[in-house]
Amino acid sequence: MSTPRTILASLTFAALTAPALAQSSIDATNKFSWSENCGWMNWRDAGNPQASQGVTIDPSGRVLSGFVWAENIGSINLGDGTPSNGLTYANTTGADFGLNINLNTGDLTGLAWGENVGWINFSAGAMAGPLYAARLSIDAPRRVHGYAWGENIGWINLDILEEGKYVSVAMGDACDSIDYNTDGLFPDTTDIDDFLTVFAGGTCSTGACGDIDYNNDGLFPDITDINALLSVFSGGPCLR
Repeated sequence: MSTPRTILASLTFAALTAPALAQSSIDATNKFSWSENCGWMNWRDAGNPQASQGVTIDPSGRVLSGFVWAENIGSINLGDGTPSNGLTYANTTGADFGLNINLNTGDLTGLAWGENVGWINFSAGAMAGPLYAARLSIDAPRRVHGYAWGENIGWINLDILEEGKYVSVAMGDACDSIDYNTDGLFPDTTDIDDFLTVFAGGTCSTGACGDIDYNNDGLFPDITDINALLSVFSGGPCLR
């Protein structure tokens, strides 16, 4: 693992912060990664109630947060969902670590923290070669590929092809509510304004907006989500 030890030392003090409760973004069936030294790692079901602290993608699609649970090593923290600059984790202090998603390529970068195993570097696969880069596919079905590296546990395999043995994003059957900003007012043009703001990387006016995958097809940022919102807002079908 190539992260300088001085950076790792400065990171550790704040690495135990728990993300806020939120329903996991991970598929109920395809939710596992594999470590030769640690066994299966469940990206969805952490927390009580189940999946309340599992891995989530923030509304802008730029960062991951929540916990991966591994029976043999405990919880792995992927970030708290609140990067200091409002966009992506810097991964230079323990108050601002976690996994970032490149919106153009789907590449996953940054650090996760396991209290029992230390730092896990999701940028390390790319350092070993492009075929090993950890990434979230940008087309459907959206699933995780590649490898991550932990100094104390070795490689984590995100690239198994068999159903039920990889990690993918949940895809719902319908569009989200037209009360996108959950202010209790709908149909309301503020919901459209908030969606377009969050879609562009801005801040929700109520602080409680949904995600930008409005039609739940697993693709975002995606112009079809804007079209779907406008269609449902005007009484039409959910476009996918």
